[in-house]
Amino acid sequence: MRYLLKLEALGQCVLGLYLFSLLSYSWGLFAALFLAPDIGMLGYLINTKVGAWSYNLLHHKGLAIGVFLIGVYWAIDGLQFVGLLLFTHAAFDRMLGYGLKYERGFKFTHLDQ
Repeated sequence: MRYLLKLEALGQCVLGLYLFSLLSYSWGLFAALFLAPDIGMLGYLINTKVGAWSYNLLHHKGLAIGVFLIGVYWAIDGLQFVGLLLFTHAAFDRMLGYGLKYERGFKFTHLDQ
């Protein structure tokens, strides 16, 4: 099952990259900001509950898709960019085996269950 989930995440990552290629932003900007969603880990400096919440917020593919679709609907390229960046980053993380976090600690993820 773990292999299948990683394969699914690879497909999502490729989809995110393809959709990004349709935007007018540079690949350099995308690469420079690719790890930006990991800023959510800073919540762990407060405690594990805040850390899990902030990390999960920036790694939730549903939120990423919502931001992207709002950008599509209102024709706001910046929101499309942010949505695709969040989505592609989250898919890349899942492909590497990093899942959404439980409040017990950073190493406890939804992929471990």
